[in-house]
Amino acid sequence: MTAVLERNQPLPPAISRLAEVAHNLAWSWNRDAARLFEEIDPVLWAQVRHDPVRLLRDVEASRLSARAADPDFLSRYGRVVDDLEALGSDEGTWFATHHAGAASGPVAYFCAEFAVHDSIPIYSGGLGILAGDHVKSASDLGIPLVGVGLLYSRGYFDQRFDDEGWQLHHDEVFDPELLPLTRLHPADGSGLASVEVEGRTVELGAWEMRVGRSRLVLLDSDLPQNDDLDRVLTGRLYEAGEELRLKQEWILGVGGVRVLAALGIRPGVWHANEGHAAFMMVERARVAIEESGRPFAEVVPEIRASTVFTTHTPVPAGHDNFSDEQIETVLGAVWEPLGLDRDAFMAVGFAHETGEGRFHMTATAIRLARGVNGVSRKHGRVTREIWAPLWRGRDAEEVPIGAVTNGVHRWTWMAPEIQELLDEELGEWWTHRVGDADVWDRVLEIDPGRVWELHRRMKRASARFLTEEARRRWKGVWGKHRHLVASGPLLDPEVLTLGFARRFATYKRAELLLRDEERLLDLITDARRPVQLIFAGKAHPADDDGKRVLQRVYRLSHDPRSEGRVAFVQDYEMHVARALFAGVDVWLNVPRVPKEASGTSGMKAALNLVPQLGTLDGWWAEGYDGENGWAIPAPPDPQDPDESDWEQLFRLLEEDVVPRWHDRDADGVPQAWVRTMKRALWVAGRDYTTDRMLRDYAETLYVPAWRGRSEPDDPPDA
Repeated sequence: MTAVLERNQPLPPAISRLAEVAHNLAWSWNRDAARLFEEIDPVLWAQVRHDPVRLLRDVEASRLSARAADPDFLSRYGRVVDDLEALGSDEGTWFATHHAGAASGPVAYFCAEFAVHDSIPIYSGGLGILAGDHVKSASDLGIPLVGVGLLYSRGYFDQRFDDEGWQLHHDEVFDPELLPLTRLHPADGSGLASVEVEGRTVELGAWEMRVGRSRLVLLDSDLPQNDDLDRVLTGRLYEAGEELRLKQEWILGVGGVRVLAALGIRPGVWHANEGHAAFMMVERARVAIEESGRPFAEVVPEIRASTVFTTHTPVPAGHDNFSDEQIETVLGAVWEPLGLDRDAFMAVGFAHETGEGRFHMTATAIRLARGVNGVSRKHGRVTREIWAPLWRGRDAEEVPIGAVTNGVHRWTWMAPEIQELLDEELGEWWTHRVGDADVWDRVLEIDPGRVWELHRRMKRASARFLTEEARRRWKGVWGKHRHLVASGPLLDPEVLTLGFARRFATYKRAELLLRDEERLLDLITDARRPVQLIFAGKAHPADDDGKRVLQRVYRLSHDPRSEGRVAFVQDYEMHVARALFAGVDVWLNVPRVPKEASGTSGMKAALNLVPQLGTLDGWWAEGYDGENGWAIPAPPDPQDPDESDWEQLFRLLEEDVVPRWHDRDADGVPQAWVRTMKRALWVAGRDYTTDRMLRDYAETLYVPAWRGRSEPDDPPDA
């Protein structure tokens, strides 16, 4: 790959390979690499959102020359280049050690969004974060993988608020040439493949992102030969409107298969991460029929044998489905190349919850995938109950849907300060033994005073970050006091701080604490033992109910009655998340059970020594061990849990959390609290990372798929 930097060329010979480092996102979880770029120009580094391609393009040449003459910089540069070189081989990786020769081709991992780094804003939240972490850990473990997604040139949206606290949306269009992306289609705009949409041919280009050993291929319809209506199809993530979603999912699934073929990539395993990618399976069936002349029913077992499907939500709104009229209007008679009639094709996507005449993407994926999984043990059980009707006459426990509990990428989400603490306490080789339980057992032995002092430093750093964010918005977009106050500059790093940050969907219940505002205000303004709240997150542009919850939280953040102890941090993105995970004392996760499939924010907080307080849903139902945080017990009436959950939440805060945090020894160290902190890290580091998750996927789903699955098939009823 040739890395091009248009403005400052050439780089000084002594550091000429920095451009290659910049074009592989592995630098983002390599502490030495990230620090190299930051040292070149710390101010510019922040201004370009930590995008090394823009940094090297825009930085003054004199700064590059100075670093090229710095022996210490050159020494660390050499180590970073060596790390980059090592990514050219899978020798010594987990996969090469345990499953050498198993892969007949890479895993093709299809997902609607990928969050790899802040500088590439093509994600909205949890699904994208999980997908990005999945790709990173595949690289770390040496699992051959190519991700397939869409290049959203207008991103998701930048969050703004009006004076009433109503969420507004602002597009931030980016230029892929200024990002760590490489064009895979010709510069003249010629496409690599095409799809038919509303009777028009839509040409597709693609961009590649290198993520360690993994590749990420992002499809792009913004080509000059396409109709103006079609050029924007891949422009914005999760655009409102069913027909536009249908077009995007058609491009992702069908276009993704065709672009991979055009690039000469022959996957051995096909993994659809959520139902958005189900058309990938349909297209592979079409290709198999075209190549072999066999009917649909005969090729389906082959498609299923090499296909993995992961579903992420038990919430009906999270499962896309389209009418038969939409299918025919937008996609045409797609059933004809499959040798099916209209009714037979619609039956492939039939779901009992939507009934006849709707093509359900999740139901389609379940029918056309052999390996199907939920994303926590509890979600696996809930998913079996939801989809049991696809297997007539079966009880839910007999349904062949498993579970692989989500995790998070340790090196992305664990603060460098904590990594350095573990370097010192566990020995320099701990990073090579993170899968060994005895490594994590040593975390429990770290001196409590040292843990507590580190946490205090990280809280102060987080407070400084929030102040700088507020300052940036004050001089930039916002010039009103209420927005400044809401951003959190009045927070005190020495006060017990609760964090809540995620998508503002109603089932996630950001407003649970606000159910009785007077009781909440009494809690946070207690003169002797005050409490602070930090909120962050976006509501989907089409989710007015979620916006109303967000509005209520936002209004409280500048309500004088809260005495400045409530903050709302705008534009919840990866860099904001990292600051919050390391800068609060307790992580709140209170979804309405059983609506949370997994949730991963609490895992990220725990990797930063921050315990979770939450309902026993998703990962917390299996991750809570009685010592690593706090759990809200199941309500007496599961049909109306809000009152009970709210009461239990406040009981835990008032009777346990607040007193435990304030219970200090003679040295000012809250011994019991620190034990909980260390236990949180111990559990998360050992069991809830994407390294463990990818090992589970490889051994239970990928390797059997590569081997062709010799065991009897167990498909849903036709």
